[in-house]
Amino acid sequence: METRIIKQKVNFDELKKIASEGYGEMVKAVVDVDLGIMAVGGELHADESEMLFAQGSKNEDLWGINIYLDRPENDRLEYNSLINVKPSVNRSMDIQSPEIKEKIIKIVNSLIEWNP
Repeated sequence: METRIIKQKVNFDELKKIASEGYGEMVKAVVDVDLGIMAVGGELHADESEMLFAQGSKNEDLWGINIYLDRPENDRLEYNSLINVKPSVNRSMDIQSPEIKEKIIKIVNSLIEWNP
């Protein structure tokens, strides 16, 4: 599996290709809510985080999600990852903050062209 950093819009077919290299209809992604970028395609969210750290991301801005390509729009994103455990902000693997979830949705939708 090859991890890729997404800074500009990718189309649905490219995302499906990335998914096919790994989990099939799902890709793991880490979103930087400050820089508005994300890494996709890694085996683990931690792998994607490391790539983003190398690009200048900060731990407090990184959130792990799973993107399910075969689900309806309102059910595509799953906000569950070990990297989401940040004791001072989020004590769960699931993202608790509606504000952070909203930022993630906006970034994901700005970077993915969903028309299959």
